Amino acid sequence: MATRALGQLLQCRFASTVAAVHPSAAEVHSQRNAVFSREQARQRALYPRVEKIEVSMQGPGLDGVLLIMNRGMSTPLSCAKHLTEHHVTNSALALVDGELWPLHQPLTHSCSLTLLSFKDSDPTPVNQAYWRSCAALLGQVLETAFKDNFTVELLNTPEVPVISGAFCSDVALDPQLDSWTPSEESLRSLTRGAQQLIHQDLVWEPLEVAPSVALEVFSHSRCKQEEVEQKAAQNPKGTVTLYRCGEHVLLSGGPLVARTGLCSQYEVTAIHSLEQGPWGLRRRVQGLSLPLQLQAHHTVWRKLRQRAEKLVEVQGPEEVTPPSQQ
Repeated sequence: MATRALGQLLQCRFASTVAAVHPSAAEVHSQRNAVFSREQARQRALYPRVEKIEVSMQGPGLDGVLLIMNRGMSTPLSCAKHLTEHHVTNSALALVDGELWPLHQPLTHSCSLTLLSFKDSDPTPVNQAYWRSCAALLGQVLETAFKDNFTVELLNTPEVPVISGAFCSDVALDPQLDSWTPSEESLRSLTRGAQQLIHQDLVWEPLEVAPSVALEVFSHSRCKQEEVEQKAAQNPKGTVTLYRCGEHVLLSGGPLVARTGLCSQYEVTAIHSLEQGPWGLRRRVQGLSLPLQLQAHHTVWRKLRQRAEKLVEVQGPEEVTPPSQQ
């Protein structure tokens, strides 16, 4: 009896130690959300009084439209709501004084504002933000796709152009899964997870923060902390941008579109094993998507999917090799 009791005590203490070293996914999400909400509230408190700003709208049929909005509170989406339902539902991103601006990021000064959509004459910035957003969505699915006893480390997401044929999310899974070979059912399961988030039409909330705040958000991930330091060093302002989607907080190297509901056709197409790295076996998870405003016939989609299955190779920060067309 004494031996059994001692064994149970040691098991409890060991379990407590493991939990302390590796908190559950729910605990990590809760901590990240708490830090994000605290900083968001602090920034909003910087504007205790309602101050008015002038927003000069630009774009087809909008030239000369002047909106009076609230400094530090109103966003490009707030401005869209003063226009038409079309602007609200179709806008994905904005230009503020010529600078790309997330639709949910508060305006801090009088400015010119252009609402961007997928059907603009030059949709390049929106398309790239969409591709980045699809990768962010994929990372969110991966982080919660495995049981709690398997660790999942989201690595630095490769910034790949739309012409690469697939968006990517790099991940290091628990060493226990190194021999795991994903099946077609595994890909379908991940696709279903992404589609659930799309149907929820979740907002991507942006928050520009000091590196110290981002380091606290990712206090359980040394990998993400290194990414924070790198991105802060590359930004002339020395800040980094976080996004929150539901309960998931992520670090982004560029603007994301307004909400998950802008995605339509979305499929996880491949998981490639790359090389062993400091965080474990690096895997590249790839996917394909089209936005709500742009649909493809199933025969075209099948060809696009076949291309998106092939490994997208990233040689360096600026070099991406798209898969072969053959």
